[in-house]
Amino acid sequence: MRRRPHIILSADDFDLDDVIKIFDITKDLKSRYYYGERYVNILNKKIIGLIFQKPSTRTRVSFEVAIRQLGGESIYMSWNELQLGRGEPIKDTARVLERYLDGIIARVYKHEDLVEFSRYISIPLINGLSDREHPVQALSDYYTIYERFGRLKGLKIAFVGDGSDNVSNSLLILGAKLGVEYWIATAPGYEPPKDLLDLAFKYVEKTGAKIVVTHDVEKAVSEADVVYTDVWVSMGQEHEREKRLKDLADYQVNTKIMSLAKKNAVFMHCLPAKRGEEVTDEVIEGEHSIVWDQAENRLHVQKGLLAYLYR
Repeated sequence: MRRRPHIILSADDFDLDDVIKIFDITKDLKSRYYYGERYVNILNKKIIGLIFQKPSTRTRVSFEVAIRQLGGESIYMSWNELQLGRGEPIKDTARVLERYLDGIIARVYKHEDLVEFSRYISIPLINGLSDREHPVQALSDYYTIYERFGRLKGLKIAFVGDGSDNVSNSLLILGAKLGVEYWIATAPGYEPPKDLLDLAFKYVEKTGAKIVVTHDVEKAVSEADVVYTDVWVSMGQEHEREKRLKDLADYQVNTKIMSLAKKNAVFMHCLPAKRGEEVTDEVIEGEHSIVWDQAENRLHVQKGLLAYLYR
C-alpha cells in the first residue's frame, strides 16, 4: 500500500499489487470456506476494535464474522459508548486504544475524524465508511465484478445517481487504478469532488482507464457491463431529503434503464436500498441483480484484507 501499509482511509491507499494479492487471498479463503474450512487461524487471537458512529448491517457483521473466522476477537464500541461521545479529543482516545487493541475499524460521519485518528496510532486502521469514501466496499465490489467477468480492465461500469456518493468516490479512484471505464450519470450539482476527480485522472494516464461524468443517463448506461446505484439520501443528509429526491428523480435505475446496458450486464447496489427511489423492485429482484453475491463478498474480501494486513 502506498503510504503507511496499515492505514486504509481511502481507495487511494491500495496499489495494484495490493489488490491482486488481496484478491488472491480472498479467492483461496472463499474456496476453503465453501469446502467447509471456515475457521483459519491467521489473526491468532488478535483483538480488533470496531468504533461505529453510524448504524451498520453489512460492514459491522461482515467484519465481526471475518475477524472471528480468522481466529481473532472483536470489540464493538459505538461512538457514544466511548468518551468520544462526551467530547474527549480523538487524539486522546486513539493513543489509549492503540495500547489495548491490535487494530481499529472505524465508521464515522466526518472523514476528518479518521484522518485525526490516523495521526496518533501505529496499529492498523480501516475506514469502514465516512462521508467521503467507503474503500472496503469498493474493494469488495471490484472483486465481485472480477469474479463475474474474469477481468476488470476495459469493463464499462455506470454509476447512476448521486455522483458525490462516498461509495462512488471509492469506486472512481480504485477503478482508475484498475483500468476500468467508469461513467457517472448524475444531476447538476452532484458531481464528484474535484480533488478526487483530479486524482482519478492522474491514474488514467498510467492505466488507460476512462472516466466520464455526465448528466445523460442513457449515454452512461449504454452498453455498460455493470450498472450501479446507491441511496440518494445517505446517513447525515436527512435534512436534504426532499431536495435530493427532486433533483435526482431522473436518475432512477429501472427496467428501461437496464435495457440499455449489455444483455449480460449486472446490477449492483451496496445496500441498504430505498426501493422506488434510486432503484425499482423489479431491478433489484430481477435477473440482472447480483446484490446478494455482492453483499456476501464483503465477508470474503474483508477476510482477504485482514489476512493481508496481518500476514
